[in-house]
Amino acid sequence: MPLIPEEPPIPESAQGPRVTPAAGRTAPTPRPVPGPRSAATPRPGHPGPGPARPAPPAQRQNPVPTPSAAARPARRDRPENHSAAQLQLIPAPAGGALDAAEEAVDLLLDSGRAPGDVMVLTTGEQHPWAVHELSFGESAYWAQHDAGDDVFFAHVSDAGRCGRRSVVVVAVNSDIDGPTARALAVARERAGVLLIACGDPQKINAALGAGV
Repeated sequence: MPLIPEEPPIPESAQGPRVTPAAGRTAPTPRPVPGPRSAATPRPGHPGPGPARPAPPAQRQNPVPTPSAAARPARRDRPENHSAAQLQLIPAPAGGALDAAEEAVDLLLDSGRAPGDVMVLTTGEQHPWAVHELSFGESAYWAQHDAGDDVFFAHVSDAGRCGRRSVVVVAVNSDIDGPTARALAVARERAGVLLIACGDPQKINAALGAGV
């Protein structure tokens, strides 16, 4: 039986048109390349964008206080430790106590202390500044005290009416009797940082009970 010679292979370029898919069948679409996920695309396992969640209920106007706030008692201000003010004694006779007090004020102002931080009290005669200002009436006199922008001079008997100042200078230009000793104690309470007492150190210590 004679052999049939093999037909030479047909090159690919010479092949005819490819067969199109049959009707009703769709050609596979290429898979998309993964890219960055947009904000609108939900993460796996999380629901996608849907209806907005209902807003939380509005808080009541008068919320119930927490136990820490309700059970905590109202804070009471601690009593001021007036003994924290430093006591400085300047020995001087009764007749020179006022001059010593004025020198102490000058040193305070020269060191940078504000005038409104200083108050000068006298146990005997009033300071000439106080006498002059009182001549215009007590209202104008105490208005300068309330302004608190300059050195204020007063009698130690008015210490209870005076407010606190950082430095109080007391000129003990009289003998220290019972009322004066009590007034000195009040004057010490008015000193926030420093009390300077010009006079007899032993009598001042006895009056203040400082024991220094």
